Amino acid sequence: MRGVEQAPSTSHEVVAIVDFGSQYTMLIARRVRELRVYSEIVPWNRAEEILPRLNPKALILSGGPASVYDPDAPSLDPRWLDGRVPVLGICYGLQVLAHALGGRVAPAREREYGPARLHVVDPRHPLFRDLPREMTVWMSHGDRVDALPPGWRAIARTDNAPYAAISDPAGRRIGVQFHPEVAHTPRGRDILARFLFDICGCAGDWTPAAFIEETVARVRERVGEDEVIAGLSGGVDSAVAATLVHRAVGDRLTAVFVDHGLLRLGEAEQVVDTFRKTLHMRLVTVDAADAFLRDLQGVTDPEEKRRRIGHRFIRVFEEEAARLARGRRIRYLVQGTLYPDVIESAASQDTATARTIKTHHNVGGLPEDIQFELIEPLRYLFKDEVRAVGLALGLPEDIVWRHPFPGPGLAIRCLGEVTPERLERLRRADAIFLEELRAAGLYRATAQAFAVLLPVRTVGVMGDYRTYAEVVALRAVTTEDFMTADWARLPDDLLARVSARIVNEVPGVNRVVYDITSKPPGTIEWE
Repeated sequence: MRGVEQAPSTSHEVVAIVDFGSQYTMLIARRVRELRVYSEIVPWNRAEEILPRLNPKALILSGGPASVYDPDAPSLDPRWLDGRVPVLGICYGLQVLAHALGGRVAPAREREYGPARLHVVDPRHPLFRDLPREMTVWMSHGDRVDALPPGWRAIARTDNAPYAAISDPAGRRIGVQFHPEVAHTPRGRDILARFLFDICGCAGDWTPAAFIEETVARVRERVGEDEVIAGLSGGVDSAVAATLVHRAVGDRLTAVFVDHGLLRLGEAEQVVDTFRKTLHMRLVTVDAADAFLRDLQGVTDPEEKRRRIGHRFIRVFEEEAARLARGRRIRYLVQGTLYPDVIESAASQDTATARTIKTHHNVGGLPEDIQFELIEPLRYLFKDEVRAVGLALGLPEDIVWRHPFPGPGLAIRCLGEVTPERLERLRRADAIFLEELRAAGLYRATAQAFAVLLPVRTVGVMGDYRTYAEVVALRAVTTEDFMTADWARLPDDLLARVSARIVNEVPGVNRVVYDITSKPPGTIEWE
């Protein structure tokens, strides 16, 4: 009974992004939405099924690792490339366009990866109108177009790619060999804006206010007069999801906060106090710490941790729904699932080309026999969009800008077996890190910061005694969308202060390290 929230595309212009496996596909979607145009990602192998339903205003063809001449190369039915719908092909997407329409693609003499100087050949073309004649762009390709489709022309070149940007005679089908969606192409946003507005004629009406209005109406229609429960974690995602549904159904929503014993120091009390005083919705709390810790006893594999936590969450919600229903059935459960959760879990048919990176407890970790229909109003939003919606709903800034905290909680930051003693050790170390970060005025400068307890022991010296204790890793990142992230360059004196406090104040820890890995290749969480 796992109902899937439909994408909110019915009343908006939709730009469909056909995904050929690029690492940047999610970034294309985000850049388009930043320009207030709604976009959806469509796997290339499901395009014939999904595109007619979307009735897209335009197509953007993503990059990808394949060659158009590979035996099973990703492709698109040429009927979508006949010019009736504007098309922008990016990197491999350009090559798909050229190959399908009669051009020739061949291996480049040398792979072009990194910054390149783009020379605009046709500055009057709408894609480059009023932009500099020379620009820095980001390249990442091994093949290139050697011959254009009949009637097409070059509108920009680089030293290694004579057809770095190409266009059909009408200017509605365009290909660029570079990546306008990445920050390394400084004028990429302008190029995308010219495609969306000057070439496609998009209205740019994808706003938080419009999303709220449509989501509330859609939830109200779906739920009717039924009762709903919402899972609250205290984070921005579940808070925004619950507030949206509360606006739609009022007191027929009951928010359920499950204390699973895997929260940060003082967090359970803070969450209850904040939500009762601020959101003014019916809230019940459930102390299920013993059940969760029993489920995790002896478990060290992170995917198994997520699976067990996801299952236990649902069982607790089912039990609480039965108690609240008093003989009636509560059909719906609200979750704060986001688009990156779905992508990383590869759990949705809409992301069939994705590979599982990690299972999110509220996506891929749900039991098959779940008794609820899920309402996931944020399923197609990025984190920054969720925060914008939260502010538009009137949520306090301390909720909206709170650092993300994973649903499985400290279980996936306590590497190895989860025990009450190790959890307490981690809680105290994490609290010290966040306290010092706030005192230094750097909490908002980081997107996410936390401590991780490692399943290793190291030798140390405290006073005149040898110690053999556990290691804490500190993790702080900066990011716009949580799909990619960079490690935060925190001041040395701050890290030294945090390290000294943890070693001196947290029994069982004698070493502190700082994680300087970006995403990719790492993920933000360690498990």
